Amino acid sequence: MDFSKIDFAAIDFESTGFREDGTDEPIQIGMASMTRLEIQKESFFRSYISPKKQRPIENSMERIHRITDLDLKNAPKLNDLWPEIKSSLSGKVVVAHGAGTEKRFLRAFPMHGFSPWIDTLQLSRKVMPEAKDHSLGALIDKIGANQEITELCPELKWHDALFDSVASLVLLKELLNRFGENTIYQEMMKF
Repeated sequence: MDFSKIDFAAIDFESTGFREDGTDEPIQIGMASMTRLEIQKESFFRSYISPKKQRPIENSMERIHRITDLDLKNAPKLNDLWPEIKSSLSGKVVVAHGAGTEKRFLRAFPMHGFSPWIDTLQLSRKVMPEAKDHSLGALIDKIGANQEITELCPELKWHDALFDSVASLVLLKELLNRFGENTIYQEMMKF
């Protein structure tokens, strides 16, 4: 399989954090594309999302992603972002690190049909079993790609949805370079 001919789109959500009732909601989305194994800066999309239920962000989550209730004051609802999400992800292989969260939040659009997916968390566990930590930040440190992400997203930091989506694409690109397309394809087919 020639991955250089595939268009990829990464997505990441930041959330309110789980509540006592076991729910959480997306409060930020970031998306980025990669064509011919080159990240397309013009594809970058980032938006805050107004939660359905007006409730404060968990303090522990605010410390992680630095998103405040004030940031969400005039943010669009997730459904209002559907045209942008559809445009960014349709017809592409969708990439996420720990894709379960992104898939869960995209259930708001039950007929979206986005597939196939590549979960860089699962993929890294298969091809880099020696890594002690498979968090996105730890893997980017391990492959030495922090500078590339910082150059692509100079004003952003970890746990910003756009920064993390770009990091997922950088990780995928590096896994393809290091382990070869056949190895990655074989591991993808096992998901």
